[in-house]
Amino acid sequence: MKIGITGATGQLGRLAIASLKSGVPSADIVALVRSPEKAADLGIAARRADYRDRASLEAALQGIDVLALISSNDFNDRVGQHQAVIAAAKAANVKRIIYTSILKADASPLMIAGDHKATEELILASGLTYTILRNPWYTENWTASIPAAVGAGALIGCAGNARVSPATRLDLAEALAKVAAGAGHDNKIYELGTDTPFTLADLAAEVSARTGKVIPYNDLPKDVFIGILAGFGLPPGLPEVIADADAHAAGGWLLDESKTLSRLIGRPTTSLKDAVAAALAA
Repeated sequence: MKIGITGATGQLGRLAIASLKSGVPSADIVALVRSPEKAADLGIAARRADYRDRASLEAALQGIDVLALISSNDFNDRVGQHQAVIAAAKAANVKRIIYTSILKADASPLMIAGDHKATEELILASGLTYTILRNPWYTENWTASIPAAVGAGALIGCAGNARVSPATRLDLAEALAKVAAGAGHDNKIYELGTDTPFTLADLAAEVSARTGKVIPYNDLPKDVFIGILAGFGLPPGLPEVIADADAHAAGGWLLDESKTLSRLIGRPTTSLKDAVAAALAA
C-alpha cells in the first residue's frame, strides 16, 4: 500500500511522515509537494504536485492507494485547490482520501470553517472512500505567544472563561499517520481534541507556575485584541481569524471531549504542562 501526503514539507506534514516511517517502509510513503527538491531531507520519494496544475496532480497520484490531503494554507482559493486534488484522486483511482478538516466543520461559525465544510462536501460527493479528521485548534496557536506574554507580563485573548481542547501538531500528525496506515477508518469522521480541556486562564496559570512570574490572562474586547495582533505585524486577515476563533470559543466551537484523539494514537494526548514546557524551552 502506497501512502501519499500533500503539504509534506509543512509543519504537520513533516511530523506525519516521521510518524509514518516508524511503522511503514519508507518506500511506501510519497511526499506530494510543489517543489520536490525541498523534500529531499525527508528520506522518501517526492513527486511534484501543484494544486494549481491538474496534470501534475494526476501524474503524482498514479499508484497512490491512500491520499492524505493536508488542507492548503492559501486562503484565496483553498476550496478550488482542494477540488483539484479530489478530482485528480478520483481520476487516479486512489482508494481512500484522508482530509484534515476543522472541529465541527459542518456547523462551525468560525471564519475559516466554510472552506473545510465545502471541502468535506466535495469529498462526500466524489464517491471516494474517505476519512475526515476534524482537527481542533493547534495548541501551538496559543503556546507560540508564551514568550511574548512572559515579556509583556500578561497573556491576552478574547475567549473569556471558555473551555477549549486544542491539540499539538505532534499528536494530530500521529493520528494522521495511524489513520493512513491502519484499517477500519473507511467513511469515518473523527472529531479530535486533547484529553483535558482548559481555559486561557489555566494556560496563564501554568505559564506562571513554570516561570515563577505572575502572568495573568487579560481578556479583551474582540476589536481591541484584533488591533493588538495587527500591531505585531501579522499577515493581513490573520488577526481577525485568531480573534474570531477566540470569540467563538464561548459557544463550544473549540471544544471536543470525546477523547477520540487519544484512542486513535493509543496514548494520552500531550498535557498542558508539557506543551507549556516545550514552548518555554524553544
